[in-house]
Amino acid sequence: MVFHRSICGVVFDMDGLLVDTETYFRDSLIATAAAWGHDLPLSLFQRIIGVPNDESVATLLDHFGPDFDAKGLYAACWERFHETVDLETLLKAGVVELLDHLDGLGVPRAIATSSPRQAVDHHLGPSGLVDRFDTIVAKGDYPRSKPAPDPYLVAANRLGLDPADCLALEDSHNGVRSAHAAGMMTIMVPDLLDPTEEMHDKCIHVARTLHEVHELLLANRPTAPMMYPARR
Repeated sequence: MVFHRSICGVVFDMDGLLVDTETYFRDSLIATAAAWGHDLPLSLFQRIIGVPNDESVATLLDHFGPDFDAKGLYAACWERFHETVDLETLLKAGVVELLDHLDGLGVPRAIATSSPRQAVDHHLGPSGLVDRFDTIVAKGDYPRSKPAPDPYLVAANRLGLDPADCLALEDSHNGVRSAHAAGMMTIMVPDLLDPTEEMHDKCIHVARTLHEVHELLLANRPTAPMMYPARR
């Protein structure tokens, strides 16, 4: 494939894209529900991936009943998550190599995540990656969550770029919808959700891994030096 515009910036999702948190969260939520005496099927978990917290709670209430303590389940799940997560192995394969390549090109980059800023610091801090991004757009930095375009529009604005000149990397369906609605060139790197026909329509490519994204960028390396905004 060939990118139809020059890439002036790259905006990354975090959970499931940079770090393998979705797998830990899935296992923690299902195990916590089981400890509470409830069966939480994988199909139900897949319905709340990349979905705002209020909608996730509503989905759980719809499944388990209006008296179910969905917020309590989430609180217990996150406690289990932090007890079991291995921060040393959390980073997804290919992240460092991709960032190194963008460094070589001088391409600015951002994170646009539905998680709070403290989660970004917790998940990426041990690997020293937080400072390798020009800006972090986290929960509370935008009025509407994904699938609305707001997180990606804020990221582009902070980078000083037109969204159309940015490449977005996402793993979830709502994330792809958000980046596409913002007008960004979007690549899906599936994690726990398979790409659907809608995802193929909204993406310029569906990559198996971040290593494949790196290879695509190498194959589309500009033949002449490009002027990028100065990294902050």
